[in-house]
Parts: sequence; C-alpha cells; structure tokens
Amino acid sequence: MLRFTDPRRFGCLLWQPAGAIHALLEHLGPEPLSDDFDGDYLFERSRGRKAPVKAFLMDQAVVVGVGNIYAAESLFRAGIAPGRAAGSVSRERYARLATAVQQILAHAITRGGTTLRDFLSPDGAPGYFEQELFVYGREGEPCRTCGRRIRDGRMGNRATAWCPGCQR
Repeated sequence: MLRFTDPRRFGCLLWQPAGAIHALLEHLGPEPLSDDFDGDYLFERSRGRKAPVKAFLMDQAVVVGVGNIYAAESLFRAGIAPGRAAGSVSRERYARLATAVQQILAHAITRGGTTLRDFLSPDGAPGYFEQELFVYGREGEPCRTCGRRIRDGRMGNRATAWCPGCQR
C-alpha cells in the first residue's frame, strides 16, 4: 500500500518509466547527499548572484531538498550570514557550507527529521532534530556557541534566524 500525505502541499507523485526524467524535474539541482554536490559546485553556480546566500541555497534549481530549517542550520554551522550575497561567498566558505549541509541533513535523518507542527515519520513517530537546532526558531534566545542574541528577520518571504556573532 502506498499512502501520500502532504499537509503543506509541497509534493506530488509522478509515475515514470525507469531511467526517464519527468519534465517537471529536469531543471532541478542535485541531491545534497550525492557526489554531484560540493563546495566547488556551489561556488560555480553562485558567481554573479546578488541574491542572499540563504535564498540561493534554498533554490531547488541549485540543490534540492534544502528547506528553510536546514538552510538556516547549515549556514550557522558554516559561519555564513544568511543575507550575504551568494556571489560574494568564497570557494573555501562554500566548501564548508556544502559539508555543513550534508552533515546537518545526515544527522537530521538519524534523528527522524524536525517535528514542528504537522510532521510525523512513516511509522507515526515525531522527529527529534528540533531539540538540537542552533538558530531556527530560537529568535531572541542566546546563541549556544557565543551567547549573543539570535536575530530574526524575513528573507525571500521566509522567516530566518542567525547569530550575528558566529555568522559573517
């Protein structure tokens, strides 16, 4: 039995013959846990981009599956301010960011994801990664690393949070 529950209405089911790529998917970026995703890839794709690095990282044409929570946490781990222009981030910092994205996602998977309001895993269990967030949803609280107040704002019509001491 296959069940599809999508309370946020972001997904869809597409039946495809083996080896075929659906037209709706052909313009998507690589999976972040694949060998096609690394710092060099991000650096090359970012050249000339003035959009904030967080919006760039959440752009599904750049890389798939990095949503708001995981983008915020990855940028924190890499020490990059979310509002910095994507084209101004160095190759070295993109290498740290790609590694952070992969580490954050891999760890979140082991913790069952992030339960905020409506997520449950296929077995009905909540995700526990929420308990380990450093910036997302912690606006106004002290940073767990440096103690400065976590700031918040809107970026690309999405809530974002960051530490002004740890992220530059």
